[in-house]
Amino acid sequence: MDLGLAGKRVLVMAASKGLGRAIAEQFVLEGAKVMLASRNEERLKTVVSKLNRLKEGSAGYTVCDILKPSDIQQAVQYTAEKFGGIDILVNNAGGPPAGGFEDMTDEDWAYSFQLNLLSYIRTIREALPYLKRQGGRIVNIASSSIKEPIPGLILSNTFRLGIVGLSKTLSQELAPYHILVNTVGPGRIATERVKELDRAQADREGVHVDIIEERAKRSIPLGRDGKPEEFAKVVVFLASDGNTYMTGNTFIVDGGKLRSI
Repeated sequence: MDLGLAGKRVLVMAASKGLGRAIAEQFVLEGAKVMLASRNEERLKTVVSKLNRLKEGSAGYTVCDILKPSDIQQAVQYTAEKFGGIDILVNNAGGPPAGGFEDMTDEDWAYSFQLNLLSYIRTIREALPYLKRQGGRIVNIASSSIKEPIPGLILSNTFRLGIVGLSKTLSQELAPYHILVNTVGPGRIATERVKELDRAQADREGVHVDIIEERAKRSIPLGRDGKPEEFAKVVVFLASDGNTYMTGNTFIVDGGKLRSI
């Protein structure tokens, strides 16, 4: 299937590592022009250099702290100026601190709101004038916790659900402009974030991290962690011309772990 992504102009947030990096790479492989945004300029330089050696599409970068409105505004404007517009926006952010309700302060709640929900709102607001010109795609990355809360992740469980409400509402408001908006939630995908959570869980239980990892894999029907590129391919499809009629939906990529219907 030709996904029609050759030459499309894409902005991927929090893209210097993990799922964001994997998403950016899949877009480049499809021939898109991709702007990677992240706080870490050194890591961005390394990733973009590797992506440009793929010789399919092309990649650039812009330094952006998604907690700062001015950085978001600059990242969007720079992308639009560099590419002559924006066709696709992928919102992404790192995970908030782990812990239960009684572990969290007001500062923790405020930080997670800004990181995992308000940054999405701000980025969409800035990108919308460009997307409205000729239609486009917005894909918001969330977590499998939008379908089933994850123990010990009270902040993620709360604010990732806000992404679903935002996406669903925007899918209706922006449909007249031919902008499709969807949410994708990763389950257990092999990233550094998952490793960090495993180590934290192992510390709480006083066991070796291998025990946590094996227990987690046994809970997945496919019997393994997902690969970042497997998740990324779903995101890229939803943002492509292969998807012309799905909007306002939520997709979980988790190897069949969730049992809910």
